[in-house]
Amino acid sequence: MAIRLPNFSALRAFEAAARHENFSRAAEELHLTHGAISHQVRALEEELGRPLFVRHGRQVKITNDGLKFAQFLGKTFADIAVATNAMRAAAINQRLTITSIPSFAARWLAPRLGRFIELHPDIEVVLQSSGHMQDLAREGIDVGIRFGRGHYPGMLALKLMGDMYYPVVSPHYRGGALPAAPTDLAQHTLLRSVEPWMPWLQAARVDLSEPSGGLLFEDLSMLIRSAADGNGVALVRHVVAMQEIASGQLLRLFDISTPSPDEYYFVTPPGAAERPQVQAFRRWLLEEIDAFQRQQG
Repeated sequence: MAIRLPNFSALRAFEAAARHENFSRAAEELHLTHGAISHQVRALEEELGRPLFVRHGRQVKITNDGLKFAQFLGKTFADIAVATNAMRAAAINQRLTITSIPSFAARWLAPRLGRFIELHPDIEVVLQSSGHMQDLAREGIDVGIRFGRGHYPGMLALKLMGDMYYPVVSPHYRGGALPAAPTDLAQHTLLRSVEPWMPWLQAARVDLSEPSGGLLFEDLSMLIRSAADGNGVALVRHVVAMQEIASGQLLRLFDISTPSPDEYYFVTPPGAAERPQVQAFRRWLLEEIDAFQRQQG
């Protein structure tokens, strides 16, 4: 036989009114009108078949039966609040917040992250993309994927992998009249980004100065998009450009590459390093990187 319970909104209205012994203050607490509280309490009294308040105009005084019922409801609501907070805490404990530089997040990590979620469906993954250095501990971030030299004071840092630079161009750039040798780059448009051309130009023995003027791309994804659109020759990092190279949108020029002085790091606040979801993500990420590097030969 199903148990018939009173309307929950009416119970909340009555409990608040009983606690304050004032309908107006109960209305303020629940963001309702005085009339709405009065209506809810009247409906509850009719359902229970007995008065819960003695009314003298706008003044109310709770009855003995009403007081006992309100005390019971107060304990019940407190138990519900405790159980709700426990559920919320459990959800937070299973959340994994990751921040990464935009190019790596969009072009390497995000396409693979579904595999981690399939392996760990109980973990809620929040992936943030940011080009700015964040205070991981203060902002409640579990893992930061950084591209740098490994100096992250107060953090635990694990080197993931390096990267390399080389020039790429759309096969349709200038109607297919592509540079045949590094020295030909003097007659072509070199797209600029926050990554300097000079180390690669020196390795290729090209007597050119660092490109200047015009548009400077801070986001490497936008640089790659511009190169794929045929706007010029771009110096790219292998890890973030390989999708367009594999699809044929971009062609790698020449057989010369230079290692990046910066590398990818797994950075964690000490307080988050031992969390099970962080450890699971670190293990999975290292396995993915190992498989990726084997595929690169």
